[in-house]
Amino acid sequence: MSQVLVPDIGDFKEVEVIEVLVKPGDAVSKEQSLITLESDKATMEIPSPGAGVVKELKIKVGDKVSKGSPILDLDDRGNGEAQPEEKPKPKAAKAEPPKQAAGAMTVLVSDIGDFKEVEVIEVLVKPGDAVTKEQSLITLESDKATMEIPSPAAGVVKDVKVKVGDKISKGSPILTLEGGAGGGFPPAPISKEAPAKAEAPKTESPKAQTAKPAAVPAPTAPPVPREPSDETVAKPHASPSVRKFARELGVDLPRVQGSGPKGRILHADVQAFVKGALAKAPAPAAAKGGGALPFNLPAWPEVDFAKFGPVEKEPLSRIQKLSGPYLHRNWISIPHVTQFDEADITDLEAFRKNQTVETEKKGFKLTMLAFMIKACVTALKAFPKFNSSLDKSGEGLIIKKYYHVGVAVDTPGGLVVPVVRDSDRKGVFDIAHELGEISKLARDGKLKPGDMQGGTFSISSLGGIGGTAFTPIINAPEVAILGVSRSTIRPVWNGKEFAPRLILPLSLSYDHRVLDGATAARFSAFLASVLSDIRKLIL
Repeated sequence: MSQVLVPDIGDFKEVEVIEVLVKPGDAVSKEQSLITLESDKATMEIPSPGAGVVKELKIKVGDKVSKGSPILDLDDRGNGEAQPEEKPKPKAAKAEPPKQAAGAMTVLVSDIGDFKEVEVIEVLVKPGDAVTKEQSLITLESDKATMEIPSPAAGVVKDVKVKVGDKISKGSPILTLEGGAGGGFPPAPISKEAPAKAEAPKTESPKAQTAKPAAVPAPTAPPVPREPSDETVAKPHASPSVRKFARELGVDLPRVQGSGPKGRILHADVQAFVKGALAKAPAPAAAKGGGALPFNLPAWPEVDFAKFGPVEKEPLSRIQKLSGPYLHRNWISIPHVTQFDEADITDLEAFRKNQTVETEKKGFKLTMLAFMIKACVTALKAFPKFNSSLDKSGEGLIIKKYYHVGVAVDTPGGLVVPVVRDSDRKGVFDIAHELGEISKLARDGKLKPGDMQGGTFSISSLGGIGGTAFTPIINAPEVAILGVSRSTIRPVWNGKEFAPRLILPLSLSYDHRVLDGATAARFSAFLASVLSDIRKLIL
């Protein structure tokens, strides 16, 4: 157990805690942000010095902290010591001593600690603007801190040397400043347009707006009231992690209403904004009277079935509710074609029966499905496009060099598809034993999400139930699925006579964007030949 303290944060003292990013019981990793602090010129996140579990918080939002203040107790047993390290943080944004020219100075980036190549995210002034001493000029953002660089003196901005997106470090030039009292150089007359440009701090970030009065320029004339416009909207007030979170979700921060202190935007605000946007998004069909159906089809008929006879309402199972939308999506978005074929499995079935005594002694059954998986892997190696997925652009294929075969399992709650991983590296006995285990987990409802992910090809076997053929729905992002129906004894002409043979119906559904009919016919014919001659499984 160790106590995490506020590290060296430069010249800042009594800095307000504006966000607490963890709670007791949370597992945190090294460098994960714990709290967010904000002064009048900088916002910074304090990272965890080590991994562990949060036991007790020592601070809350609104508290004032300094270097050495306790943040929380961290249970770091098994994770190494989590002693707070003295990690340099951005120091108070005091301007670097300016380079002076006749009547002008070049303002440089001040000492910002160990931070280098920090991105400029806001430029708060422009040429011609009149600025006061300590007024914010630019805003920088690293992965852990946002800081504003103030002006070292009053004057008029002659030219700006940085733009949004630039990477700068200590000593980088920001702008040239002309004239002004207290600047240590001859004053230059302020242009007539300067007061008008400085009349409203519209270019300042929210942090600058809440700064000390000295940081806001004093206009020489009363500000002229203006109608709100895109240019006068305040910039979003958020910490670096929230800004990053919003970027990852594609959220435009100025559109988010902040619920934190001083209108700060929190993680929860971004999440609420996304949820609200999704809830407001109209269903494509519903917008034009198509009910819940796609492609603007006529609305689904509303019928009072009780008028025609007794009825009973039964809710869909949890699995049906979860899988239904995905099956619907796959069916309408993938151009399905199904290739039907047959395999003579007479010899394979005889071999399987001869091995069942041995496998039953080991506590599992040797099913035909185990041989089907091995045969499919052999076919997938011969036809690698069947073991692929379309890339995100839809213009290329991702050919997978691993063989994870999904197997549809019928359970009391509905159909699930656990995956037999690395099927190419396992023998038939190993696969049969694994099938027995995952089938039991599936029926007991104990499969984990990871057990049903990563499949490259699927098999849906109805052989134990019946049927002669069907059209299985492709399990996206896979490009094919094999349906297996019940095998039957049929007379087959062998050139001299009709002989009884065990025939297995195969139904291969494939994505016609990736695979054509000729390729699918060759795949199913090859698969049938492998099943007909077990010796091909070892080739």
